[in-house]
Amino acid sequence: MSELVTGEAVALELRPARLPSRALAVLLDLIVVMVVYIAVTIAVVAASASLDDAAQVALSIAVFLLVLVGGPIAVETLSHGRSLGKLAVGLRVVRDDGGPIRFRHALVRGAIGVVEILLTFGVVACVASLVSARGRRLGDVFAGTLVVRERIPVAPSGFVPPPPPWLAGRFAELDLSPVPDGLWLAIRQYLTRMHQLDPQVGQAMAERLATDLATHTGAPAPRDVPPGAYLTAVVQERQARESRRAFGTATAGAQAGHAYPVARPTAPSSPPPLSEESSAGPRPTVPPEGRPASGFVPPA
Repeated sequence: MSELVTGEAVALELRPARLPSRALAVLLDLIVVMVVYIAVTIAVVAASASLDDAAQVALSIAVFLLVLVGGPIAVETLSHGRSLGKLAVGLRVVRDDGGPIRFRHALVRGAIGVVEILLTFGVVACVASLVSARGRRLGDVFAGTLVVRERIPVAPSGFVPPPPPWLAGRFAELDLSPVPDGLWLAIRQYLTRMHQLDPQVGQAMAERLATDLATHTGAPAPRDVPPGAYLTAVVQERQARESRRAFGTATAGAQAGHAYPVARPTAPSSPPPLSEESSAGPRPTVPPEGRPASGFVPPA
């Protein structure tokens, strides 16, 4: 059993996929890809029968790259690590820190998979998966990914506690890109278990993690903020940025609309009645109904 932390800061007990389940998923994917490849090849050959040999060879190479290489990369990118074979077997490709993969991860896995799966008939991938402690092939090692099983019971785990309200948005200007995934994983694991640790041990871990985080961000940790609260606030800021990248600004705009209600115009109060002294003076003409008053007072 291998413990991972998802992008939502939830600790999960996930089991890395082993060779038999991964081989079955790859076999199903290859069957689907080969059927598509044969159908596309027949269509291209029929459409390019009038071309010369060099053009037909170029089209064959293009079809090979687009279907057998580009197809799996596009599927894994759009499905966040679940191809048809992995979906049928119950597997998923995730990052080393448990988050969803992106295009660059799928690109590295697909490019190396051409060599270790297609060109060597899966021999290199099988050997690498057997040697690896977590069943990873070379594409996973270079891409920083891991294939895990999804259809297993999930152990109950805690969420990262929210930061104090007075820290909300305080670290919006921090540059979090230099922070490595390993440090995020350590911070999330600490935050989900800090209430189970001895107070002195937990304080020491929080101070060490806060120092490492401040070193990578280039900004010193504020002295008026406890290390644990500083870590929770920065993790929440990273989650907010990932949510904005994934879902856009519509969610933020909707939340802002609920947070700041729009002021509605109130009905104008009726003017106070005129006194006897003021009634003796000149009175403005009353405009017809439906027309606004001009404010002009005729001379007495």
